[in-house]
Amino acid sequence: MPLEEYNKKRDFEQTAEPKGKTAGGKGKLKFVVQRHAASRLHYDFRLEMDGVLKSWAVPKGPSLNPEDKRLAMMVEDHPYAYRTFEGTIPEGNYGAGEVEIWDEGTYEPLDKVKGKKDDILMKAELHQGSLKFILHGKKLKGEFALVKIKSSESGDPWLLIKHRDEFATDHYDAEENTDPDSKVTAYLASKKKAKK
Repeated sequence: MPLEEYNKKRDFEQTAEPKGKTAGGKGKLKFVVQRHAASRLHYDFRLEMDGVLKSWAVPKGPSLNPEDKRLAMMVEDHPYAYRTFEGTIPEGNYGAGEVEIWDEGTYEPLDKVKGKKDDILMKAELHQGSLKFILHGKKLKGEFALVKIKSSESGDPWLLIKHRDEFATDHYDAEENTDPDSKVTAYLASKKKAKK
């Protein structure tokens, strides 16, 4: 069962995160990017696939600049219900800190195959270690790739890369594209203040 690791790491009597159950959405495949201030700030990039959210932690956040090859560490699958999760993960729990949705939308494979479902195509590409897809988000749009780094000694590192298309730009900083009234930003500021 793909969500065992997710469930094992969490105490659902303490955290408001959803319990790990397999359940897919209807219609187009969904994606979400969550901005997560845990032990350090990072972005969680999640693609709906096979009834779960395949998940990568992206330390610097996604970019629309094709020159930025962003490290994306693959982590345990998350339940489909996690795509709407925002809030505080209490101290002492795995991933303790503040989570907010930074971007969301639908996605589809770049290379469609007649008669094959998008989900099946994406699972095959994941297995091959090279995903090519089109994001239809509020912030992230156009063609992207996730490519597995094969020679790595530790973890499960991939690269998240923007393809050069009409949505590509020469400069992009995810932090500069965060809502001004962000709860994560406020949480980081209060932590900084408490340290002084």
